[in-house]
Amino acid sequence: MNSVTVDIAEAVVSELNAGAFSQAFTAVREWLPRFDLAELKDLHVTVVPKVVSEQPAGRKVCQYEYSVDVGIQKKLTINNGAEKAEIDSLIVLVEEIAGFFRQRRLSAYPDAAWVKTEYSHLYVVEHLSQLGQFTSVLTLTFRVFRETA
Repeated sequence: MNSVTVDIAEAVVSELNAGAFSQAFTAVREWLPRFDLAELKDLHVTVVPKVVSEQPAGRKVCQYEYSVDVGIQKKLTINNGAEKAEIDSLIVLVEEIAGFFRQRRLSAYPDAAWVKTEYSHLYVVEHLSQLGQFTSVLTLTFRVFRETA
């Protein structure tokens, strides 16, 4: 038996990898996403399971909400103001990913319906100022109804 949490995170990875975006990337699922700064010279998109909530939806049905974080990270090529355009293009990618999931059911897990997207961190100021690294985190939430035992 598979974990629904893992299945939904993997379905998000599949959707991302099948999608068409302004920048090329290969999304991966991780539990603890840690990268060396040198690794981030290439764009990284990481999906991490985050929160599961459960509440009754009927006598024998529960409503579950599964949230996953989608991290978008890249070491910037800082040179005389060019980083502004690079950050702008990464913000466009963040918004594309957010819009991509709007009103979407996951192909690999069709019982999961998109509920909301939150910009947990549009960008992390400390990463930008201290490391020259762009980091953005979207939190996607999907709803699943399941019968109780």
